[in-house]
Amino acid sequence: MVVKTLRCARVLQLTLAVIKPDAVAHPLIVEALHQNILENNFVIVRKKDLMWKRSDSEKFYAEHEGRFFYQRLVEFMSSGPMRAYILAREDAITHWRELMGPTKVYRARYTTPNSMRAQYGLTDTRNTTHGSDSEESAKREIAFFFPEFSIEQWLQKEEPCFRVGQMEYDQQKQIHTSTKDI
Repeated sequence: MVVKTLRCARVLQLTLAVIKPDAVAHPLIVEALHQNILENNFVIVRKKDLMWKRSDSEKFYAEHEGRFFYQRLVEFMSSGPMRAYILAREDAITHWRELMGPTKVYRARYTTPNSMRAQYGLTDTRNTTHGSDSEESAKREIAFFFPEFSIEQWLQKEEPCFRVGQMEYDQQKQIHTSTKDI
């Protein structure tokens, strides 16, 4: 257990982060991505390993139906296990997107060679990670992956503790927990 000494002036923002099946297929890559999350000062609020059915994938990507990449994306995202995170920090959405790098792996390798997609991505579909692109998307996507999670309740009960550093990293669960009640 490592106690985190994070102190933020502003309310922490939540974002959804997904490690896609291409990366989850390789345990060393999953571990490297997890460590990268921690090293970049994200608070891991929740973590879930899961496997989608095709219908889950179709539902999540419904807004892209009819586009040339839709079928390929639906099939890929239901092809194997993945890992979903709820991450928090100041400007979490922007920071997570910067850490991921551009969607197109070729572009990522030339413009942001240290990004996750540049280092581990294979193709534009098999590009290792997904992240919310706005607060509205984050709310919708977190609810999709974590239907039991209440953003409002987290903001009231856990966020204030995390913001002032009253948390520790639970190695076993691989998430941060509040130390307020400990």
